[in-house]
Amino acid sequence: MAPSDPLDLAAIEAERARIRDTHLTSDRRASSARGVHHVALLSSDVERTVRFYQGVLEFPLTEMIENRDYKGSTHFFFDVGNGNLLAFFDFPGLDVGPYAEVLGGLHHLAISVDPTTWRRLRERLGEAGVEYEEESGTSLYFRDPDGARVELLADPLGEMYGSSVL
Repeated sequence: MAPSDPLDLAAIEAERARIRDTHLTSDRRASSARGVHHVALLSSDVERTVRFYQGVLEFPLTEMIENRDYKGSTHFFFDVGNGNLLAFFDFPGLDVGPYAEVLGGLHHLAISVDPTTWRRLRERLGEAGVEYEEESGTSLYFRDPDGARVELLADPLGEMYGSSVL
């Protein structure tokens, strides 16, 4: 279907139902994965990124090492809970350009926090002058200093808007 064609919503729902019925089973096996080790994003300014993620969002910086793939580049990590890390690379001397949200690329990174923390971080974002959109009383969408879209979700891990997804 070409982008200018009107969407056949009934056909889309029918295909979604077919895929769900074919692949979503109650006897699901355990995942072969242990979890997300890290998700890596780009940083144009290491100090600014640390001030934002550690200072505003309260994700502790856990390590800074040289990026093995590019001399002079820093690979640094933040603890986002539950044994998961958010990592960044900077590439001094390279113009990586501004962040662009593109089809086929990263849409957003969703991070679960408890409801009390969610409310506190919403206030901290406002105090830091970070614009955000609040959705459904449990999601905050905003952009990090390099433009990556981040969501803070007050739902527990494995749930979304009151429904189990795990």
